[in-house]
Amino acid sequence: MNLSTPSPPFHVAALYRFCRLERFEALRETLSTACEEHHIKGTLLLAREGINGTVAGSEAGVAALVAHLRSIPEFQGLDVKYSTAAAMPFRRMKVRLKREIVTMGVDAVDPLQSAGTYVAPADWNALISDPDTLIIDTRNGYEVSLGTFRGAVDPGTASFREFPQWVERHRAELDGRKVAMFCTGGIRCEKATAYVKALGIEEVFHLEGGILKYLEEVPAAESLWQGECFVFDERVSVAHGLAEGEAELCRACRFPLTVAERRSPKYQAGVSCPHCFEARSEADRARYAERHRQVLLAEAKGSPAHIGG
Repeated sequence: MNLSTPSPPFHVAALYRFCRLERFEALRETLSTACEEHHIKGTLLLAREGINGTVAGSEAGVAALVAHLRSIPEFQGLDVKYSTAAAMPFRRMKVRLKREIVTMGVDAVDPLQSAGTYVAPADWNALISDPDTLIIDTRNGYEVSLGTFRGAVDPGTASFREFPQWVERHRAELDGRKVAMFCTGGIRCEKATAYVKALGIEEVFHLEGGILKYLEEVPAAESLWQGECFVFDERVSVAHGLAEGEAELCRACRFPLTVAERRSPKYQAGVSCPHCFEARSEADRARYAERHRQVLLAEAKGSPAHIGG
């Protein structure tokens, strides 16, 4: 009898590539068709600076899509990180045209010209353990709330657009230091390190492959990561080995919640959590409760997820 645990049925690919992509608009229909043919769901963003996205499907479907992407000349060298999910983590497929594939809002930043020095996951611990290194988490506050590296600075941003302003305010703290930055999959750091280098900071480093690659490759016993890593799909978070985490989203405010936060008396599934309870009225909570009831009814009937879910 084979008692081995079966592999999760869905494969997830987080991918990006900075490149000169003048024909990004023309690629939208082609990629939409390819995703449909291979039964892929998720999001792909296209802009003149490249491609970014996360998609999911069968192992064969994801492999076929990635092979298709890598057959496009501009996407040779595509960065892809794989993980798995017990259930489909996306509800639909979207291919969107954007001004930036990761929005910083600073036109002069060019990761193809001046990004920081890559540091492999195996070498990351040594860099961030150096007392001369300033470690900066370039993600947003709600992401950092689930986990981060020991000793990392949290800029407390609500969006990546706020990161340049944070750097300007703290510029003096960066001068003369080794600056080590990290993000979920590596893409934000391409821009963040390019921006910091453009200010004249010389020793700028970033974690190659991001937190996802670190959690995949570095054993938990050797890890300096604390907590879980937020991901932008229905898994909500992943842990070491890229196993699905324990976090869940508050369906009222979309804030990721730990197990401890879900024990709060201010938490009610689909209705409220400690982060939004005070900002909502009783009428709001009644409305959310009815929406959540409709979601549960739809799920019980095997219907597609309710639009409010």
